[in-house]
Amino acid sequence: MLEVKTIDKPDERRDFPLGHLEALHLTGLDFAVATFEPGWRWSESLRPLVATDSCEVHHNGYVVQGRMRIRMDDGAETEAGPGDVFVVSPGHDAWVVGDEQVILYDFAGAMATEYGKAKGGS
Repeated sequence: MLEVKTIDKPDERRDFPLGHLEALHLTGLDFAVATFEPGWRWSESLRPLVATDSCEVHHNGYVVQGRMRIRMDDGAETEAGPGDVFVVSPGHDAWVVGDEQVILYDFAGAMATEYGKAKGGS
C-alpha cells in the first residue's frame, strides 16, 4: 500500500467557535491540522457542542505556531509552543495563551474523526 495526501486539500473541514480543523483520512491514519484563534478555550468553545465535562479525545500532536495551555482533570498543567511534541490523555481543558493563533498537527486519529462534532455525530 502507498498513499499520499496533501494538507492543502483536506478531506473535510470542521468549524467550531474560534477555530476549525482540517482532516485527512488515510488508511491506518487520520491526521488533523487544527487552528485555534486567540480567546479559544475548549471548555467555552467546544463543551457546549460535545456535551462532556472535559475533552475526552486523546491527542498526539505537534505545535506549529502559538502557545496552548493544557490542564488535566487531576490538576496537572503544562504549556506547549512551537516545536513541542505532546501526548495528552482524555480528561482535559486547553486554551490559547496570548494573542497569537495556535496551529497544531494531531496524529491521534480521534481528533480527525470526532473532535468538534456535536453529540450524536452531527
